[in-house]
Amino acid sequence: MNRDQLFNIAQNWFQEQNWKPFKFQKDTWKAFLQGKNGLLNAPTGSGKTYALWFPIVLNYIKQNPDYKSKHPKGLKAVWITPLRALSQEIKQSAERVTSDLETQMTVGIRTGDTTTKERSRQKTSMPDLLITTPESLQLLLSSKGYDKVFKDCSAIVIDEWHELLGTKRGVQMELGLSRLKTICKDLRIWGISATIGNLEQAREVLLGPTSDAFNNSVLIKAKLDKKITVKSIIPKKMETFPWRGHLGLHLLEDVVPIINNSKTTLLFTNTRSQCEIWFQKILEKYPEYAGEMAMHHGSVNKETRLWVEQAIRNESLKAVVCTSSLDLGVDFAPVETVVQIGGPKGVARFLQRAGRSGHRPGRESVIHFLPTHAMELIEASAMQEAVRNAAVEDRIPYLNSYDVLLQYLTTLAVSDGFYPNEIYPEIKQTFCYQTLSKEQWQWLLNFLVMGSQSLQSYDEYKKVEVESDGKFKVNNLGIAMRHRFQIGTIVGDASIAVRYQKGGYIGSIEEYFISKLTPGDVFTFAGRNLEFIRVKGMQAHVRNSNKRTNKVPSWMGGRLSFSAQMSELLRQELYTAQLPKKEQSKEIQSLGPMFAKQREESIVPNPDEFLIETFKTRDGHHHIFYPFEGRGVHEAMSSLLAYRISLLSPITCSLAYNDYGFELLSDKQIDIQQVLDNNLFTSEYMLSDLQKSLNSNEMARRKFRDIAVISGMVFTGYPDKGTKMKHLQSSSQLLFDVFKDFEADNLLYQQAYTETFEHQLEEGRLRLALERINDQNIIWKACQKPTPFSFPIITDRLREKLSNEKLADRIKRMTAILMKK
Repeated sequence: MNRDQLFNIAQNWFQEQNWKPFKFQKDTWKAFLQGKNGLLNAPTGSGKTYALWFPIVLNYIKQNPDYKSKHPKGLKAVWITPLRALSQEIKQSAERVTSDLETQMTVGIRTGDTTTKERSRQKTSMPDLLITTPESLQLLLSSKGYDKVFKDCSAIVIDEWHELLGTKRGVQMELGLSRLKTICKDLRIWGISATIGNLEQAREVLLGPTSDAFNNSVLIKAKLDKKITVKSIIPKKMETFPWRGHLGLHLLEDVVPIINNSKTTLLFTNTRSQCEIWFQKILEKYPEYAGEMAMHHGSVNKETRLWVEQAIRNESLKAVVCTSSLDLGVDFAPVETVVQIGGPKGVARFLQRAGRSGHRPGRESVIHFLPTHAMELIEASAMQEAVRNAAVEDRIPYLNSYDVLLQYLTTLAVSDGFYPNEIYPEIKQTFCYQTLSKEQWQWLLNFLVMGSQSLQSYDEYKKVEVESDGKFKVNNLGIAMRHRFQIGTIVGDASIAVRYQKGGYIGSIEEYFISKLTPGDVFTFAGRNLEFIRVKGMQAHVRNSNKRTNKVPSWMGGRLSFSAQMSELLRQELYTAQLPKKEQSKEIQSLGPMFAKQREESIVPNPDEFLIETFKTRDGHHHIFYPFEGRGVHEAMSSLLAYRISLLSPITCSLAYNDYGFELLSDKQIDIQQVLDNNLFTSEYMLSDLQKSLNSNEMARRKFRDIAVISGMVFTGYPDKGTKMKHLQSSSQLLFDVFKDFEADNLLYQQAYTETFEHQLEEGRLRLALERINDQNIIWKACQKPTPFSFPIITDRLREKLSNEKLADRIKRMTAILMKK
């Protein structure tokens, strides 16, 4: 069959659905059938799935003209999804194409949720089209004879590539692809990405910058006019002194009409705790929503999540309060309305969520922005600007993740073993390991066989044996089994399953929260009030309770920081406060009273100004700096500045920071003029000062825990018998200290510091921020009392000492005093 005949099959199918294929879909079909690799960039809900399922099936038809009567069995294509929740939708799309075109192709799913029975069946007979996750792909590579399973595979599609890029799961994927390129006869690799800025680099990372796959690849961009409308919910009574305490609940009354006027509304929160609280508060105030409202986040059990997704499809739910668990392309019928509660901290995340509304080609997406405090209205205005200019963040890829490479090499050694001379060139072609030297490679191989230099006398670190022909192989069944249990790069706090006393599974909560409960304590989780009974093994036993409670689980890493793109947009939007009112957005206009109050004591900075405020309260001397760079950068900058100040004169400071600025609070006044005269904002000597200023050893030690788990040095335990987090922490700390004292050139030890500075403290962004401040006119305002800009920062510090109720009372009193003329 020639290409025109194949195209006719596809176009006829689209016609039968009363659809018309987009240009980007036809371009993808053409490129795929020409044997090209590529990256497809198209917005959520535009038909990306059919852009790639079709050419995969058409290619099969081309190679098998008698496809209706004869069917060669075996794996032909793999579709990788970062979320298990998406696999069902992708399977339905594939089955629709394969059955309508009368092929005999089978479609299967292999994820952590796949039953043992189904896995065994796949072992003997793989489906033609397999939908799986990065972790499950690695598990397949750890099976004996994996090369025979994949030899006839002609396509691998990595969905939502923007979600994997810039994470260690993306690195895991790069390594998996490097192997498949060698063992598959005629493999086409395609990535699908929605919102991402560095598309060209994303293609390089996917295919390997020096590989033949990259040289024979295309980047296809969908040119669709997707209209996104952002509607801000502006409070009738505007706070003059904003604070991050009420999670936006004071605007609950404004949300209810939005819910009532829509068939289905998704309410996106940034954290699982916020999700739980909003769900409870809406039901408390409007019990009539019971049965019409649900909650969806990653710690709720799978059955509940699937039920919620199906109910959204059926339009049987009025509202769903959710987190990023519904960000990605779960292909349900479009919801009518989306509400974003609080600043999403990133443009891509916001656009992704907006795309859930009108999730069909040509439909308008409407998203309501609900600020949790007044200053977030500046974010709302910045988001409108981002939507107008289609400004999206870059995703920064990892380099030299030795922990992921060690895990991958162990995976190959567990299956059929590997010869280093064959694998090294494959790995060198990946983006992550393009600079891997022969010496580093040899170090990693020695590590697999002997453990590191300082651990050679401990047998537990000797996992891989070198056989007589030079093959690296794991021959110990116990080591192989432990490795398979631990494949993956997502390392969080140990999770504890929450179950009813009689066995019903509710979801999972991180260990540290459960460890603070005593029997009889009541907490809110998965939309119900639960009384804690006991911990047994890795399970928390609970019963339903009628008692009211303010205890809600919080998950580590719940607070997001601004992306670089978001910080830039926010600053530009803030500067519009100086423009005539008619040139301002309605959000900036609504903040007029707050800006007026700010100007009474201080200023609202211009683009060429950097603001420093100082004032004294009963807590001490406050010194507040406003880079507007996000809390990640502010954490590093505040430590750096405090350290440099201490070199001028000994001083003790406590630090507080949010996305807008940071505070140095001390018992004596800092001479700001001395800070300026000594050019303490310089980017010179930044790295060495940063290492001295922060407890960088402690931060690297925490980072090393994850590296130790991923590389397999520390075992997290078998299912339902997990190792407690404090034991994991102490094991990894012990190793860290051994390397620090006896083996400072250990690659994993060095990696902990690299990741701390590059990823956690965003060293590159910090340097750019310092250079920007150096070019600005620094304005120092000695104020008599706290200003509206400083208020969120100083109240955040109080939060650590006071409960939410006491904090609210204290802030009420502070606000009353500050509002007096």
